[in-house]
Amino acid sequence: MADFPRTIVGGVSMPRMIIGTNWFLGYSHSTAAKDALITGTFNEYKKLADVVEVFLGAGVDAIMGFGRNPLLQAGVHEAEQRVGRKCLIVSTPTLPVTAQTPSQGFDMDEIRTLLDGEAACGASLCMPHTSSTDALVDGCTREVRQMAPVFAAMRERGLVPGLSTHLPQTIVYTDETGLDAETYISIYNSMGFLMPLEVDWTHRIITNARKPVITIKPMAAGHIRPFQAFHFVWSTLRPQDMVTVGTFTPDEAKECVDLSISILEGRQADLTLQETRSKAAVKTAK
Repeated sequence: MADFPRTIVGGVSMPRMIIGTNWFLGYSHSTAAKDALITGTFNEYKKLADVVEVFLGAGVDAIMGFGRNPLLQAGVHEAEQRVGRKCLIVSTPTLPVTAQTPSQGFDMDEIRTLLDGEAACGASLCMPHTSSTDALVDGCTREVRQMAPVFAAMRERGLVPGLSTHLPQTIVYTDETGLDAETYISIYNSMGFLMPLEVDWTHRIITNARKPVITIKPMAAGHIRPFQAFHFVWSTLRPQDMVTVGTFTPDEAKECVDLSISILEGRQADLTLQETRSKAAVKTAK
């Protein structure tokens, strides 16, 4: 299989599909029972490595939210050894935002220490998590406050700066103010799951963005089947944009990769369909 199609973000070659980590860490966006199923399944790093190995083998060699989680680190490193390929890290650290941060800025000693840790973990892209970013989005001044010195500190450490956000206006304000972001993380799926604006509005913001956009939750945390989800995102995003995909098993990872490549190549996917007794009425007789 050829490598997955790629794009460029801040001078870094990135696959257009990125490995998501919610389905490794127990963030199902569904129920507490589903969260427990996830954490109970990925209770040791080799199970996680089995999934990451499939992605790396297909050239999907970037993972989001790696951070300093020991399970993730061990699983990714194990998969790298199996495949013989390094995995790019898109880190999404939580910044120390306080009530004083919007007006007074960050404690830059804290920020420098935090970023030293991200660089030491091997991060390529550094995108403050939505919980930090969105607290600093100012609708009155149309800016993301106090982020410029943080980005400068990222550049000093060789980290490509970006922003993770759940607010579409973050992209607009970042572009309007010329903030030094090379990419943005944005929720994007056909049902509008967790999206604060309608899908067509979000689509317009993404396609007008001055830099590539990393989209997340294409399958709406399992609410949309892969066939519908991937046909939508790959047909409506730009060639420079990316899609983050979380899967629960190696087989799911392979399905998502194979389906996506077939869509991008404009051909029908040769996938094994799921079977139920009711399908007998529509199957071609042998």
